[in-house]
Formats: sequence, structure tokens, C-alpha cells
Amino acid sequence: MYATLPVVADGEFTVGMEFSSREAVIKAMKDYTIHRGVDYRVYESEPTTFYAKCWLIRVTKMQKKYCWEIRRYNGNHTCTRSTISQDHSKLDSKTVAEAIKPFVEVDPSIKVKSVIAEVQSEFNYTISYRKTWLAKQKAVESIFGGWKASYEALPIWFEAMCHKEPSPVVHFETMPAYKGDDLVPDIRVLHRVFWSYYLCIRAFRHCKPVVQVDGTHLYEKYKGCLLVAVSQDGNNNIVPIAFAIVEGETSDAWYFFLSNLRQHVVTRDGVGFISDRHDSIRSAIDWSNGTWSPPRAFHMFCIRHIESNFLRKFEAPYLQKLIVNIGYSRTIREYQMRYERLKERGEAYTNWLDRIPREQYALAFDGGYLWGHMTTNLVELNELFTRKRVEAEARINAGLVFSEMVTSKLHANQRASKNIQISCFDRENEVFEVHEMPSGVEYAVNLRQYRCDCGKFQVDRISCRQVFACCANQRLDWQVYVHDVYKMDEV
Repeated sequence: MYATLPVVADGEFTVGMEFSSREAVIKAMKDYTIHRGVDYRVYESEPTTFYAKCWLIRVTKMQKKYCWEIRRYNGNHTCTRSTISQDHSKLDSKTVAEAIKPFVEVDPSIKVKSVIAEVQSEFNYTISYRKTWLAKQKAVESIFGGWKASYEALPIWFEAMCHKEPSPVVHFETMPAYKGDDLVPDIRVLHRVFWSYYLCIRAFRHCKPVVQVDGTHLYEKYKGCLLVAVSQDGNNNIVPIAFAIVEGETSDAWYFFLSNLRQHVVTRDGVGFISDRHDSIRSAIDWSNGTWSPPRAFHMFCIRHIESNFLRKFEAPYLQKLIVNIGYSRTIREYQMRYERLKERGEAYTNWLDRIPREQYALAFDGGYLWGHMTTNLVELNELFTRKRVEAEARINAGLVFSEMVTSKLHANQRASKNIQISCFDRENEVFEVHEMPSGVEYAVNLRQYRCDCGKFQVDRISCRQVFACCANQRLDWQVYVHDVYKMDEV
């Protein structure tokens, strides 16, 4: 900060002007040259003296006054430099960082291109991308703290979270610190941390019993991986349920994450569990003592990862859609038809696919545990909890029983059921034979086992059009055959 300065109408320096520090002197000179499109070079820079040439100014530290004072000044800087057109040597990343701090504080994710535009508007110079990037990093560090400080504050943040909300879960694992080969006594460093918020844990109780897990690499100063588990509610809202920062996608790291996930968040049994085919995940499941194996959980593979592996193996992009459709086949008939189509293109393709158990990648054989989910792509963690609760309560008050998503499906299925005829009914076993008109396609519907040959009833747990027709024929309540997860009070 500057000391009290004489008021100078034309913005010029004057002999006798005082500054509180050496830094204040340099900042004032930089601001002057940047805004006037001129420059200077440092001729002498000592602990008690600062002397700039071309435009002559000498500032000296005054011991008795505890300030820096301009002792010589040759007046208005009249010379210009043609090289100062797009950028300015004194408009360095530190100067830019100070100027953009208000913007970064409001939006830490502000794009570098936006910062360049702000600097151009403020200083009338277009600075380089690299200088802008460095300036933004310095502004972020100045406002929010550096990497080391943020890292050291991590336990404090988690402790604050535990005090602020009821029943969160935080589990640290640390390891000894070494300097070279020597153990540093009384110091331990972060190895892994797992956490889940109370709202996430509670929300999962009302979601579909499906969990998707995936990891993403961290590329800043402190490397490692962020592991995330998500689920989905009955209105297709994505619900993040657990997180971990680990050293990498190793078997030990996945075991750490999955064991904590099972112990603290996914406590119910009969869940579908979707991941990629990473060997470390499979090893972690093998070590889990049955907690992620049938009948407690049913491990499925993401069809997009299978598709990606297939293309890497065969380089046959024209078969990409067929591989995905095989996975999404809801009935055995659909699966066999698409499987044979792939086999016709080459037995090497189906031989490769046969190495993967079909109950781990195809809806027709998954036992209904996937609920129609086939990927780990629930990555858009949309705003949830408070806002969604308010919206849900409003719909309940309006008399809506089911979520918006399923209500639209139910209405469509109910309309389509009018073109279906019931040809046979086994009352004792609640089994129907139905015909779609005018196509004449036949379906068997088993209400007791929640199954229909269309495949949608058992996969989505929503009354399909055939079920609507059966209920209308026997005057049954079709709402009984819609899973509770789709009800508004669950959402």
C-alpha cells in the first residue's frame, strides 16, 4: 500500500513523494509505465536505493522517516517504445494476478481466455496465454492458499464437516514420512481418504439398488485418483454417494474404497454393482469376503468399456453399435438375434465376447439387478437434496403419486394397452397370454413373478403396456406393479 501521496493533477511523480515500502515504489512505477505505454530499465537496485533509467527516477529509503522517498526525478516520461504494442514487459504475471483477483474470487474456474479479455479491457494490452495462466494460478493461491497449505488443511476441513452435519463418514489412512531413506519421526502423511456425506448416505436408501463406480486421475501437484460411487433415484436424478482420494487405481486402493462403501453407505443386499473390467476392481471384489458377490451384490461390467475394449482388439467401428445393442438386449430372443448377427460377421468376435460371462454385460441375463443401467456414465452430478426435496414435496402436494419420468412412461403404456387382447388367463398362477393388435405378436405376462416377454417389466419395474392390459382385463390395480422407488415420497 502507498503512504499518503501528494495530490498530483496529471498523475506525475514529484520529488519528495513518499511510499511505505520498496514494493509500493515498484508497483507505482509499473502502473505508471503500463498505463502510459512507456517503459524503463532498472539501473540500480539496492536494499536502500532504487534507480531507473531512460526515464530517470531515484527513490531512497529514509531511515528517520521510515519510508521511501523520491529524491531525483526528471519529469514527464516523453519517450515511447515501438515494441510496446501487444504486451508490456512490466505487465508481469504478479501484476496481472493482483488485477484479476476479484474475478477469480467470484469464479475460481474462470477460463484463461476470459482473463485475457479482462486484462485487455483494463490495461489495453493483450498478454500471452502462459502469462495469463501463471497469473491465474498466483491469484488462486493468494485467495485460497497454495497447494501445501490446502493439503495441510484437509484434516481440518473434514473435522469441520463432521462437526457441522450429523453422521458423516470420514476414514483416513496415513503412512510414515521419509526424507530420502531416513524416517521422519512424529510425522505421517496422507495415503488415502474415504468420505461420504450424511445426505448421500440417507438418499441412497431411497434410490434404485444400483451402484456405479469409476475413477479419474488427478493431474495437479498432488497426483492420485478420485474414486466416486453414484446411484440414481426414481426420477433419474444422479445421486453421488461416496468419494475417495487414493494413490491410484490399484487393487489395495479399490479394496479400501469398496470396503468402506459397503460398510458405511451401501448396507443393503441384492444391489447391482457396475464398473469397468479393470483387474484391480476384480481383485478387490475377490478380497471382499463375499460382500460384493452374490447374493449380496451382483457385479456387472459397463457395456461402453466392453465396446471400447472390443474396438481396441479388432478395430471394427462398424460393429460398435451392435456390441452395445447386445448388452442392452432385454430379452433372450433379442440377445440371440443380435449375437448371431455378430457371429455372422466373424466367429472371432463372438469368441472374444464369450470370454465375458453374459450375465455380467447383458440385461437379458442380469437377473434384473441392473435396472436397465449398462454404463458407468452417471457423471453429471446434478444439483440435488434441498432443491429436489422442495420440488418433490410440491408434486406430492399437487397429488402426484409417481415421479415425472415414470408418469410419462405409464401414460404412454396405458394408452398403448388398448390395442392388446387377452387370449388366456391362468388365475391360479396369475399368468396371461396377450396379443398385440394388429401385429398379432404374442407375449406371456406373469404378474406374480413380475415378468413379461417384452423384457421391460422385469428390467425397469414399471407396468408395461401388456401389464396394463392384463390389469384392465381382471380389474386389478396396476399401481401395485410399479416399484416404490418411483413414488414421489421416495424421490
